[in-house]
Amino acid sequence: MERICEPELMEDVQQAEAYAAADFSSGDRAVLGRIDDLLGSLGTGDGERLSFVDLGCGPGNITFLLAERWPKASVLGLDGSAAMLAIAERRRRADPTAWRHLRFRQQRLPSRQLVGACSAVVSNSLLHHLHDPAVFWQSVRQLSGPGTQLYVRDLRRPASDRELEDLVHRYAASAPEVLRRDYGHSLRAAFTRAEVLAQLEAAGLKGLQVRELDDRYLEIHGPSLPGRLA
Repeated sequence: MERICEPELMEDVQQAEAYAAADFSSGDRAVLGRIDDLLGSLGTGDGERLSFVDLGCGPGNITFLLAERWPKASVLGLDGSAAMLAIAERRRRADPTAWRHLRFRQQRLPSRQLVGACSAVVSNSLLHHLHDPAVFWQSVRQLSGPGTQLYVRDLRRPASDRELEDLVHRYAASAPEVLRRDYGHSLRAAFTRAEVLAQLEAAGLKGLQVRELDDRYLEIHGPSLPGRLA
């Protein structure tokens, strides 16, 4: 099935609120668990020496989980949507003491402001939104240094319209109409495993693992070492 891009930013307030109200907790917790596994011994303790950047953080679902799991880590959530970040900031300001090491910033990719290595670059469901995926991998390179770990989970494009319709029915049948519509658009805008492998090859990121998860996701993870970058 041919890829058809969707809008890069979710800027409509009603759309952002519907997304934030949806229950993604099971998948979000699974992402946190995979990040914890990826960090290994580095992830033990309260995260005092850890730093995370969450690319495409949306309303902050994963970002808050990172800050909760590692309360002394520096956690930065980046997103281009003002509507999404308004929700994230509202959540953070509800208890600023609890989230004192957590920050959000409006940022579109690519950006020259993304400099310096962090412990881990995390992204959940951003890649398929980008019309040019190269800007995503460029951003990963900018944030990478010795020991930086990468964890990305994103949708993968189904092979046919029929498969797409089945996925929307299976996972979004009871969701509000705006979410059902957006989910279908996102599936059509997503990349296949072969396409992601080609993107990584073009970006010079050769040490990452790419695998298909269940019937709709891709997982990309591993260390991004500067010595392996083109």
